[in-house]
Amino acid sequence: MRTQVAIVGAGPAGLTLALLLAREGIESVLVESRTRAYVEHRVRAGLLEHNTVQLLHELGVGERLAREGLEHHGIYLRRQGRTERVRLTELTGRRITIYGQQEVVKDLIAARLEHGGALHFEVSNVEVHDLDRERPRVTYTHKGAAQELECDVVAGCDGFHGVCRPSIPDGVLTEYEYVYPFGWLGILVEAAPATDELIYAWHERGFSLYTMRSPQISRLYLQVPDDARIEDWPDQRIWEELQIRLASDGWRVNEGPIFEKGITPMRSFVVEPMQYGRLFLAGDAAHIVPPTGAKGLNLAVNDVRLLGAALTDWYRDGSSAGLEAYSHNALRRVWRAQDFSNYMTQLLHDLGGGAFERRLQLARIDYIARSEAAAGSLAENYVGLPAAADF
Repeated sequence: MRTQVAIVGAGPAGLTLALLLAREGIESVLVESRTRAYVEHRVRAGLLEHNTVQLLHELGVGERLAREGLEHHGIYLRRQGRTERVRLTELTGRRITIYGQQEVVKDLIAARLEHGGALHFEVSNVEVHDLDRERPRVTYTHKGAAQELECDVVAGCDGFHGVCRPSIPDGVLTEYEYVYPFGWLGILVEAAPATDELIYAWHERGFSLYTMRSPQISRLYLQVPDDARIEDWPDQRIWEELQIRLASDGWRVNEGPIFEKGITPMRSFVVEPMQYGRLFLAGDAAHIVPPTGAKGLNLAVNDVRLLGAALTDWYRDGSSAGLEAYSHNALRRVWRAQDFSNYMTQLLHDLGGGAFERRLQLARIDYIARSEAAAGSLAENYVGLPAAADF
């Protein structure tokens, strides 16, 4: 087979790139190792930046998002029973939207298939070849038959554990990684949220987060040790800990049946450069951020926004400037997001530094509450810098 762009991975990055290219008349084939049902139901992020929402609408996949997404104009910071609101929209003119990543993926897949784009699920034995040549190839097995896909460019959107990044020769990439000494225990609950906006809570026992997926479904998180086991956290223990960490006078967490729970490790990871030859990495294939800053999905979408524009210039005008600058341009936002995610993580979690460190954290939270400049900086980073921002 022959195509212009081979896309490995049908997550938000790969699917968004496919639609961006199709809009410009650029052909692509998208291959995914998982089943369609799996990628449409795996629970991941749920917070969309202003830029991400705008792009999804531009691509014609914003109808259900507009109907079911929950627009938020602020977030709450809570500590020692006191709550302060960071006025996101008032400070930045921008907002966030709560809409599950799995819902975004459903919408993107439906749009891809509606327009007849090639999208192959349940492929195996995926390998990428000849990345430093003009005609790279992707080989894989689909429905029991070996396939070879020749292309101009390979987009590696296959996640942290995918095959694309490891296919780059040794010595090309520099890896930067930081592993936090704790994780997040997350639950999905059949209970209406007891808050209208997200609550980020500092507590001596550890961080907690109250968010939601819909008016009927709550999503909550607890900081747990990095060696925590899910079997050691029965539902009753989870609820007791959430009630303690999120406590505020006259207010309680709404409890209900927990229908999903798991523990997520906390780490930061970046590779430089995000390209090699005709292979371009995007999303989790190139970087991981701790979820405290809500940047993972949004960074992935920004990567392919840049890559899609660069490929459009290349095919339309023969200009390779955008492709050559792709890694540099994408990494500027990646490192900004890494810094913000690290800032939010260190602001709110028990870092093991004892009473002195906790007092510093409380002083920083109080500064955000008192200073419009401090609150504005947090808000600007949280809602996402404008797509064209030079920073």
